[in-house]
Amino acid sequence: MNWPGPEVCIEFEPMQTSDKALSLAQIIDHTLLRADASASEVQKLCEEAKHFGFYSVCVQPSFVSLAQSVLGSSAVEICAIKICTVVGFPLGVNETQVKSFEAKVAVDEGADELDMVLNIGALKSEKAELVYADIAAVVDAAQGRPVKVILETCLLTEAEKVAACHLAEKAGAQFVKTSTGFAAEGAKLEDIRLMHQCVGGRLGVKASGGIRTRAQALEMIQAGATRLGTSHGIAIVGE
Repeated sequence: MNWPGPEVCIEFEPMQTSDKALSLAQIIDHTLLRADASASEVQKLCEEAKHFGFYSVCVQPSFVSLAQSVLGSSAVEICAIKICTVVGFPLGVNETQVKSFEAKVAVDEGADELDMVLNIGALKSEKAELVYADIAAVVDAAQGRPVKVILETCLLTEAEKVAACHLAEKAGAQFVKTSTGFAAEGAKLEDIRLMHQCVGGRLGVKASGGIRTRAQALEMIQAGATRLGTSHGIAIVGE
């Protein structure tokens, strides 16, 4: 498939932004994970990320190479936007070796960060060793790149959320994350507070799912979120 090349640019008006808006943008993963997202939409997402100064773009695995072609290597000083993609998304029930292979391919194609979905059924079945091994395999395949473990908090009890946080930390993940955005509910303040309490600043906490306004974003940060995943980043920094 021929992706639109980086020479096809999206033109933006000169940006007027406050230091506070820029600071907020720098912890946002500018996200497009819809099943019907097109290549042109992904390219626009990347151009928006460069324009507004978002920390990363978060795209489906099949679009990592396109994002790489638009954004270039994250090691290039003039283009510091990271490329984030998802693993085992959105259900988390893939076999561990499949998740590991998916992570390896994503890294090979230019992904800088991986957001993997926890094996929720294994956690609920009290198969802690399986959950741990699942995360650890993706961490290993990531080759030092940050791995965020998506808990899908709306499907878990409080005890299960705590257990998931501890297993993610033990397996070497760098973040715990609330939601895929594809379940019944997204990020909640009480979950952010609980996750922050569990990881104690040793891991980051990513709030994702249903964050649409600046007020919501600031509440999540106040509760302990260190990264935000949203498809409404432009509206949030523009308010």
